[in-house]
Amino acid sequence: MSGLARTLAVTLTGLEGHLVDVEAHAAGGLPSFTLVGLPDAAVRESRERVRAALSTCGTSWGEKRLTVNLSPADLPKSGTGFDVSLALAVLAARGDLPARSLPVLARTLFIGELGLDASIRPVRGILPAVRAAAGAGVSRVVVPSGCVAEARLVPGARVIEARHLASLITALGGHLPAQVLALAEATEPRGAVITGPAATPGSGADLADVVGQEEARHALEVAAAGGHHLLLVGPPGAGKTMLAERLPSILPSLTDDDAVTVTSLHSVAGAFDPEHGLIRTPPLRAPHHTATRAAVIGGGSGLPRPGDVSLAHRGVLLLDEAPEFPSGVLDCLRQPLESGRVTIDRALGRATYPAAFQLVLAANPCPCGQGSGRALGCTCSSLQRRRYFSRLSGPLLDRVDIRLEVGPVTAQDLAAGGAGEASADVAARVLQARGRAAHRLEGTPWRLMGEVAGSWVRERTTAEDPRLVLPLMDALDRGDLSLRGVDRVLRLAWTLADLAGEQRPGAAELGTALSLRTRGARP
Repeated sequence: MSGLARTLAVTLTGLEGHLVDVEAHAAGGLPSFTLVGLPDAAVRESRERVRAALSTCGTSWGEKRLTVNLSPADLPKSGTGFDVSLALAVLAARGDLPARSLPVLARTLFIGELGLDASIRPVRGILPAVRAAAGAGVSRVVVPSGCVAEARLVPGARVIEARHLASLITALGGHLPAQVLALAEATEPRGAVITGPAATPGSGADLADVVGQEEARHALEVAAAGGHHLLLVGPPGAGKTMLAERLPSILPSLTDDDAVTVTSLHSVAGAFDPEHGLIRTPPLRAPHHTATRAAVIGGGSGLPRPGDVSLAHRGVLLLDEAPEFPSGVLDCLRQPLESGRVTIDRALGRATYPAAFQLVLAANPCPCGQGSGRALGCTCSSLQRRRYFSRLSGPLLDRVDIRLEVGPVTAQDLAAGGAGEASADVAARVLQARGRAAHRLEGTPWRLMGEVAGSWVRERTTAEDPRLVLPLMDALDRGDLSLRGVDRVLRLAWTLADLAGEQRPGAAELGTALSLRTRGARP
């Protein structure tokens, strides 16, 4: 006699989930177990975990020739989330589950890793996996108890909690010894998988903490209103890092779609605490300058994992001490800065992750840090200064909209006392400016002025007065601006107009935008 059973699992390629049919066939012959369908090492090792878990539950492989196919067979499968599906499909194919349970198995998605004691353990990427199942019309999803809170963030999914394989077997009509059922009842639920820092989108920092630096605060507000990238150059202690860390506090909360995407990214990276619900605050990622290319851009062995550029999606990526980062890491930022996504190729496949972040670069003007202003205290030679700052390549800086030199805090600033303007007040103006931009861009693929195409912004700016852009054309002819630089100045001008409540930019906004673009470009 031979038997056939199937159930559902899911595999992730980037953030895209693919439903997988787990088909098990049991036939007579020499006992064996064959797993096909492009499984990776973690999936292949599931055979031993499933074998031990079934033994704990009082069952065995038996005298059967078992073949398990993961369909579609040409799609790479990765991760440990296939264990529960494999175990139940094998049991059903061997006839250890009643025939009436087969239709239920075929319409249910099972996600979870099995321990040797048959407990069901959490896995990464529950949110995008359940989201893919719901999108494919699968409403019943069984997940580990530690992942229930995350799975229930997906609307339309009927989420069922599972702690132990024995409880699933009995729920499907199987019969197990009483001592096994007692063991299943005593199994403690395991918490969610958090392998790195849990997502902490907001630090509670407020702009009111910053002393002085009115010009830098204004530049930060402009950057937030239009989604512009920012370079801050200044001596140590001037407040560059404080300002950059407070940029998320003046950004609007994430939309529903963005919140699901950002939360899914953190779930796949294993850096999401589901007890806090969807991530609604723009995240801040600030990798150390010793971070590798794979950590910043994404990568790893097998299928690639998201890096800091993706975990900062719809938030802020802060590179403090930017010239200390390897040039290879910095130059890898150029493609995601333009496209808003990053594509990574690895041995087992290609993954594309969203990476629409705001880049903030903070840098000292020279190795000793005293090279700003009149640089009377600087001990660096001109060659050392050029070599230090040249680590930020021209093509990368050309993609940075605002370049500002931040001066040191003076005694007059401290004597003035009193708190600066709070983040909540600045955030209200940013929200209004973004609302004006969204109304203007309605019907286009863009939401922020920092995202619009150059041809669009040039056409709109010169529609009423072509002479308005003459200063930019002169700068273009002199080589002070590239064509990309001209477009970015125009985007800044429109953002300044939105902050001022104007319908379109004038000469004043254009002059301010040009100043924000060209000041602090090279110390």
